[in-house]
Amino acid sequence: MARVSPPIETVRRAARSLGVLDWIRIGVLVLGLVFVATGLLPADSARSSLGRIAPLLLFLFAIIVLAELTKEAGVFDAIAQRLARAGRGRYAALFLLCVAFASVNTIFLNLDTTAVLLTPVMLALAARARIAALPLAMTTVWLANTASILLPVSNLTNLLAADRVALETPEFAARMWLPQAAVLAVTMVLLWVFYWRRRMRGEDTYDPPEPVPVRDRVLFSSTGIACLFFIGAILAGVHTGIQLGITTTIAAAVAVAAFAVRDRSVLRPTLIPWQLMVFVTGLFLVVPTLERYGLDDAMRALVGTDDGASGAFRAGFSGAGLSNVLNNLPAYVAGESAVPAANKDQLLSLLVGTNVGPVITPWGSLATLLWFEWCRRWDVRVPMRKFVLTGAALAVLGCTAAVGALLLTS
Repeated sequence: MARVSPPIETVRRAARSLGVLDWIRIGVLVLGLVFVATGLLPADSARSSLGRIAPLLLFLFAIIVLAELTKEAGVFDAIAQRLARAGRGRYAALFLLCVAFASVNTIFLNLDTTAVLLTPVMLALAARARIAALPLAMTTVWLANTASILLPVSNLTNLLAADRVALETPEFAARMWLPQAAVLAVTMVLLWVFYWRRRMRGEDTYDPPEPVPVRDRVLFSSTGIACLFFIGAILAGVHTGIQLGITTTIAAAVAVAAFAVRDRSVLRPTLIPWQLMVFVTGLFLVVPTLERYGLDDAMRALVGTDDGASGAFRAGFSGAGLSNVLNNLPAYVAGESAVPAANKDQLLSLLVGTNVGPVITPWGSLATLLWFEWCRRWDVRVPMRKFVLTGAALAVLGCTAAVGALLLTS
């Protein structure tokens, strides 16, 4: 029998280690490359699309490295420990604390920050308090999406919509506070029913963890300061792709430098989030191709031109549906071009759908993709059937409540 060479065996082991989502990500990239190779997407259009996402890829690379090193330094464990102790062993109190923490973080910092920085805090909390990880993880991913409609800074799509309807932050919040309150109420009810109630979590109470000393205060302080720098940049109004990419890279560089001095063994290739970078690159080759061959026309047919209640609900559910098929950012951009400039209620309803709705598929929003990346890194099993079905319930009920509330503020 022929002996298999080490490089071939290494490739085989790597292929066997890939999950279903990994193969989907690779498949999207391959499909995009096929579109370019066959001329369905002209090379100039491909270069333009990839040029637009280059800062986003830099951001993804840097923020994952920063968050992973922050986890290694024990910062997330420390925050999780304080949350668990504040709940005093009562699941209802812990639930409210987690919901409030995730909601405030999403509203003021943005949904991707919640996915990147809060997900590991929640997963560390589960480990520190020895409780089921899935309820905490689902709290993060759902609220990263559904708590992102109150302020322009909560979501990149909000910035696009606020500019289109000419609303400054106070006026935007005045239109969106009731939809935000309505969808948060729906999210809390469904989280408790599907993931937090006694039969789902498996225990009546939990034991608050004892304090654990910090392993290395230099690493703890350095990565903590790097995270604060990143958060401060967002609070200061750094929201464009280039600015975020640069500031996040600076923050990640601080963390990398600290580990290079104190614990070089942590700086390994697995820090690189290749799965996300592969998927996003493929997505921005596939979507422009679809736009060239009928996506824009299809979106106009789906959304319609009615600025009344029926048009608002139609736009909201169209945006939610397309977000779960493609991704919420291209779904919003495609929908925005289909909505007449004067139809402000219809445009804001589309925004609600593309923010609240992408909770059914793993690629519905960048925040959901980042969340899946963290679950993979922490070995948290996410039952896909339950994820899809419960996400569908949240998308339908959440969009209905939020669009209905939006019409009351018009």
